[in-house]
Amino acid sequence: MSYIDGFAVAVPSSNKEAYIAHAKLAGDIFKEYGALKLIEAWGDDVPDGETTSFIKAVKAKDDETVVFSIAFWPSKAVRDEAWKKIMEDPRMQSDENPMPFDGKRLIYGGFETILEL
Repeated sequence: MSYIDGFAVAVPSSNKEAYIAHAKLAGDIFKEYGALKLIEAWGDDVPDGETTSFIKAVKAKDDETVVFSIAFWPSKAVRDEAWKKIMEDPRMQSDENPMPFDGKRLIYGGFETILEL
């Protein structure tokens, strides 16, 4: 089965277009190194929970929107090799492709697929 990277981040709502441009460049690089598909989703119906929520997880402020992203890989091995290349790629450096959000509040993780329907 495939392997998935999931990401959530708070993006200043005024930076939506800058985020889309950033994500397009990053997505092209991910695909160049083996990602099968990427999805970027701008928060539309993201409630703030009493105990936990996406908003709490990324410490979103009132003027920020939660973005949820998924990168699909053919395998963990492909993903692991790709991440080495992605992190070294000059196009991913902050002077070439600055993050239009606070990277300290980006949460991410790799997930083994256990069911596909």
